Amino acid sequence: MGSFQIDFGESRKSKIVGIDLGTTNSLVAYMDLTGPRIIEDSAGRKIVPSIVSLVPDGRLVAGETARDLLLTAPERTVYSVKRLMGRGADDVQDELKLFPFRIAENSESVIKLKLGDKTFTPPEISAAVLKQLKDNAEAALGAPVTEAVITVPAYFNDAQRQATKDAGRLAGLDVLRLVNEPTAASLAYGLDKRADGVIAVYDFGGGTFDISILRLHDGIFEVLATNGDTHLGGDDIDNLLLRIALEDVQSEWGDDLSGDAEGVQRLRRAVIRAKEELSFAPQAAIHFTYKGKTYERALDRELFERLIAPVVERTLEPCRASLADAKLTPEEIDEVVMVGGSTRIPLVRAAVERLFRTKPHTELNPDEVVALGAAVQAGILAGDVEDKLLLDVTPLSLGIETMGGVVSRLIHRNSTIPASATETFTTAVDGQRNVLIHVLQGERELVKDCRSLARFDLKDIQPLPAGLARIEVRFLIDANGILNVTARDARTGREQTVEVKPSYGLTEEQVAAMIEESFEKAEEDLRERQVREARVEADNILAATARARKSEAFAALSSEDRAAIDNAKADLEAVYNGSDHHLINAKIEALNRATQQLAENMMNTAVSAALRGSKID
Repeated sequence: MGSFQIDFGESRKSKIVGIDLGTTNSLVAYMDLTGPRIIEDSAGRKIVPSIVSLVPDGRLVAGETARDLLLTAPERTVYSVKRLMGRGADDVQDELKLFPFRIAENSESVIKLKLGDKTFTPPEISAAVLKQLKDNAEAALGAPVTEAVITVPAYFNDAQRQATKDAGRLAGLDVLRLVNEPTAASLAYGLDKRADGVIAVYDFGGGTFDISILRLHDGIFEVLATNGDTHLGGDDIDNLLLRIALEDVQSEWGDDLSGDAEGVQRLRRAVIRAKEELSFAPQAAIHFTYKGKTYERALDRELFERLIAPVVERTLEPCRASLADAKLTPEEIDEVVMVGGSTRIPLVRAAVERLFRTKPHTELNPDEVVALGAAVQAGILAGDVEDKLLLDVTPLSLGIETMGGVVSRLIHRNSTIPASATETFTTAVDGQRNVLIHVLQGERELVKDCRSLARFDLKDIQPLPAGLARIEVRFLIDANGILNVTARDARTGREQTVEVKPSYGLTEEQVAAMIEESFEKAEEDLRERQVREARVEADNILAATARARKSEAFAALSSEDRAAIDNAKADLEAVYNGSDHHLINAKIEALNRATQQLAENMMNTAVSAALRGSKID
């Protein structure tokens, strides 16, 4: 099957493509006159492996070329880099144990991968995959491709989403939207045409498993719950069959191939072919020829399903957990969408149907469904698709001021709107009757570096000891970008609301400058935030210690215990104004230990007082 080229003519505007940037494989699609369509490369292949290799002339190559180099030049080749996007070195220690990532020595806050004698960030690696997809699209469409919609997992945080946009920019693409993968899958099936409904998207890919539960209301998708396993996928099934085949080969040939990289990769491909055949036929054979020897093994579906049943069962537990998180029963799920190549396996489909008690959607190719949905969103943006809601996003994060002059974000940048978020806060002072709510916008960690949007007081809250009051703060952005902030005293029900327009008065250049500044100052801001949060914690324990010193429980302590508390308190006060949050936290912990006996005495005194005069009937 060869490549295709479409001539839209001079009058046609440039196409916006939809891209599924996957952990294992990636695809690119566009909207034609009949609907979304996957773009093939010059050899007629739709899938681009998410593998990147550094070639001798210093270029990064991706896809099939890089997959071949994984055998011959593994030290210059990397895969599954999506796992590292937007994450710090401390966040990915578990990933490093499972994948042959070679992290450069100077990687601290930003991860750098070593390929040969050069280093690259994860967005630079992902950009090579995106560049290959862009090249394929330009060759097929016969026109430059400069704009794209890219999909991301629903659980991706702001940093991971920004890293994805950075990768697009490095590949020469203006990323117009990031769309959640489960939302894209639902768009591909046209489920947005429903007035209302609850949709479960079961995504069983090569290296990861995700389950998302979405609520659809008037064309808006809201993520109710997400769950999954970032180390569970079709690869686990392949590895299971591969281990059996390697044992067979060793038994028949007397050779242990497990240390032969080329032999293992060739056997893996034979195993995968058999696995794929069993999705459509009751029997298949693993056929493997290597270095003049041949291995064959028949495999029937019944044995195959017995072998993989534990892997399939591992996908169902996150599904049950996500239902619980969304406070839903299986009967309340209206539609189930299957995504990922592993959902072709009949046992997987049967297990999902049993759990959700509804027949899942399998009409579209599960490898392509996310990319097709991205193309639908691209078509909406290009004006090629009528009667569809255009989902917008928040350009900057929104939050409120908390103790220490730091910002607590409730809605993150690039969140699709309408959007809502609720968090519960408490008071810092005993008997506090009013709470100031300070609404902020921006990407910096400290209030002084963000844009103030509004201030209002929640008055006449119930006066309680510090830390006991419960103030619920709710942010709601409507489809017009108007932000409503409501603060509510959970005990009395008293509430106050303010309405603001976050984007008012900001140009695109100002938004871009605020984002760029947040990157430049990220490490400095984080250090300052950590110091301020440590000082807030220190204030709390110092105040509690000062109150406790006036109690009978303190007087009852030994002179050694009282001296230990005084010394620990003095040590904390000595480092309080310093800039080392580790040291402040260490002194807080030391004062915690010194006051442990005091806390127990105070608890015993309180319990005795509560029980005094009581009797057991």
